[in-house]
Amino acid sequence: MSKAQRARPAVRIEMSGVERLGLRVSSMINSPRAQERCSAVIHRLDTDQDAEWDEVMGRIAETDGVNMVFQDDGGVLLEWEAPSEEDRVLEHCEVEVVEEAPAPF
Repeated sequence: MSKAQRARPAVRIEMSGVERLGLRVSSMINSPRAQERCSAVIHRLDTDQDAEWDEVMGRIAETDGVNMVFQDDGGVLLEWEAPSEEDRVLEHCEVEVVEEAPAPF
């Protein structure tokens, strides 16, 4: 590898505020504790802009089966029902067993 190839700076792609907030909310919802309780409290940070917060909360509000309770401190309690066994989708895969010929050596 030449010196010029190694010296080339990496391209850094910044996340938008909506993407960053969405990622934070997603990790809170997907945490084991939130999944066990079927609820999560999302707190708004000082760095969350109004437009970003409104967009992410709007997307959550459009999601079926999610109840949003706005707290006095500015946070939002998200609640959902645990999926029943009927709701869970499990793909059934059949595995074909192929017998291999013994190695010739």
